[in-house]
Amino acid sequence: MNILVLNGSPRPNGNTVAMINAFADGAKKVGNDVTVIDVCKKKIAGCLGCEYCHTKGNGDCVQKDDMTEVYLALEKAEMLVLASPIYYWGFTGQLQSAINRMYAVGKPKMLKKSALILSSESPDVYEGAIYGYKNSFPIYMGLEDMGIFTANGDQNKSEEKLSELRAFGETLK
Repeated sequence: MNILVLNGSPRPNGNTVAMINAFADGAKKVGNDVTVIDVCKKKIAGCLGCEYCHTKGNGDCVQKDDMTEVYLALEKAEMLVLASPIYYWGFTGQLQSAINRMYAVGKPKMLKKSALILSSESPDVYEGAIYGYKNSFPIYMGLEDMGIFTANGDQNKSEEKLSELRAFGETLK
């Protein structure tokens, strides 16, 4: 299976990246192809709401920036994993911009599954991101929700949490 992970963390060695790496290790171990795009390292502007993609663009966005890399990866992806630290009860702005720009392509043809990985220092801050995820991907796009994984405080980078994510990756065959 081709798995695309959109990493919304700006910290290259942060908690979210540790969770992504553990998941990817497990998924690769059983033969999946995993592509991780660090959206925070890309120049991805917010959606303009201009509707070019649905009028003249035939699904192509009028903006020509690093979102093109995400669009190409989405064409091949069978599973999409969103990963983000929680900033003010939601995804990072960089990840949210990439999500908003997915509007141009609607539901990619190969995409069948999704999952969510979230990290925070506090235990009770996930609701906004989870609501946005559930209503956008499993419900609106009709994807199979493979799970929501959260870590907070001492759970971050703990062997127990990383083992959980490795094991999850290994279930995806």
